[in-house]
Parts: sequence; C-alpha cells; structure tokens
Amino acid sequence: MTSQTIAANEETFIKYEKKFKALADRKRLEILHLIQQHQSLCVCDLAEHIDMPQSKLSYHLKQLLDAGFLKVEKKGTWNYYSIEDEGINEVLSRELCCLFRNDDSC
Repeated sequence: MTSQTIAANEETFIKYEKKFKALADRKRLEILHLIQQHQSLCVCDLAEHIDMPQSKLSYHLKQLLDAGFLKVEKKGTWNYYSIEDEGINEVLSRELCCLFRNDDSC
C-alpha cells in the first residue's frame, strides 16, 4: 500500500467516522426521520415535535449538517431543514461497502 493510498484511506475513514457518529444518536435519527416525513421543517416545528429546547436541537442539527445528511434554507427568520439525499445515499454507497468487503467488483 502506498503512502498516497494510506492518506486517501485516512481521509475516507475520517469522513465516515463523522457520518456514523452523527447517526449514532437516537435523537438525531428521530430528527432525520421527522424531516424526511415532512420534506422540510423549521427549527420551531422540530422543537415542538421533539420536545427539546432549541439550543440543544441546534447542536444536533449542526452534527447532521456537518455530516452531510441535511441541507438548510433560510426563509425569513427561520432555517428550514431538509434531507440531503446525496449524504444519506453515501453511507449506503458502493464505496463504503468496498472498504469492508472482499469483492472483485470494487
């Protein structure tokens, strides 16, 4: 394995570590599910559904945004969150499967 391959793997591992850490929290999974069900939700609506203070909710939303699972659109004074399909699909990607499977098609 070349040092370039090792570096590329290290970057890949860091990227997926962030994604899996974001998914490893029940409240964040609940947030993703609620947003998916409603297509788009503002923080005010999410806070009501989750019964969580807005400050704590903002922390969870930031984790999901940083991991690439959400996108945000500002409308007036509120931020509206929706699912980032590419980010969600990436954790189910062929790339990730190939990291852990011995398969000639990778």
